[in-house]
Amino acid sequence: MDNPSPLQPTRGNSSTCHAGPDPASSAPTNPWRAELLPWLPIILGLAVMYVPSLYDLFKGVWSDDEQAHGPIILGISCWLMYRKWPEMAGADDGKPTHLSGWTFLGFGLLTYALGRSQAILQMEIGSLVPVLIGLILLLRGTATLHRLWFPLFFMLFMIPLPGVLVQAITIPLKTAVSIVAAQVLYQFDYPIARSGVILQVGQYQLLVADACAGLHTLFTLEALGLLYMNLMGHASLKRNITLALLIVPISFTSNVIRVLILILVTYHLGDAAGQGFLHGFAGMTLFLSALMLILGVDTVIGRFMKDQTQRVA
Repeated sequence: MDNPSPLQPTRGNSSTCHAGPDPASSAPTNPWRAELLPWLPIILGLAVMYVPSLYDLFKGVWSDDEQAHGPIILGISCWLMYRKWPEMAGADDGKPTHLSGWTFLGFGLLTYALGRSQAILQMEIGSLVPVLIGLILLLRGTATLHRLWFPLFFMLFMIPLPGVLVQAITIPLKTAVSIVAAQVLYQFDYPIARSGVILQVGQYQLLVADACAGLHTLFTLEALGLLYMNLMGHASLKRNITLALLIVPISFTSNVIRVLILILVTYHLGDAAGQGFLHGFAGMTLFLSALMLILGVDTVIGRFMKDQTQRVA
């Protein structure tokens, strides 16, 4: 009578049964965070190397309107890598590649040392890409590098462009934008004349500056288009190639739209309006018009390639 039934566990047995930890509950809920742990010393080392470089950029070229896209590109690249990290951590493809890894890492460190010592910003900040490639190859291998190729490629757009290259390409760009803008307004009977990159509309004279139609603007719009393609993730190779090729004329058209807006604002509202708040607003329309054109062109391409418009997950 006093012995407990084997089918009726006593209170002591019940508490003992629930005292031990549940193996399922003790399993890590976010394994990718555990995968991130070995990278913390590397992240700290990269911070020691590149935070001074980034500080110099923020105080220097990145403080100008023409290269203000640099920190934005860096932030988006870091977000894209963070976005891919769970996928990378969950994949069983971590096979280090030592030869190519040490090659990229050595080249990156040498480039950083040379750029830092000689104050060459392009080499100093550009060395971050081969350094990251080398570390990824050494720790995870080529499969992981393949997963993170776009964020690493996207980082290239934050590197300041050499002044000689900017001047060589900007002058023809400004001239072409000026010609197209003048021709468009002439078709609508506006009193406009052009001399080089100087536009005379009515009693106002406007100079098409580097910020309105320069290489930096084109470079930023190229980055915007490539980011759009990556986020959309179209499975069709033809669709991606076609859209990538059309990003260049889309960027040029967006520059023309911006110049047209500035001319019309100045002509109808006066010079103060053209050089004041609406000048900055025209800069916003540059990126909005580029994004709308990219969306429109992508939609048209998708209709001609209906059988290949499935997107990757």
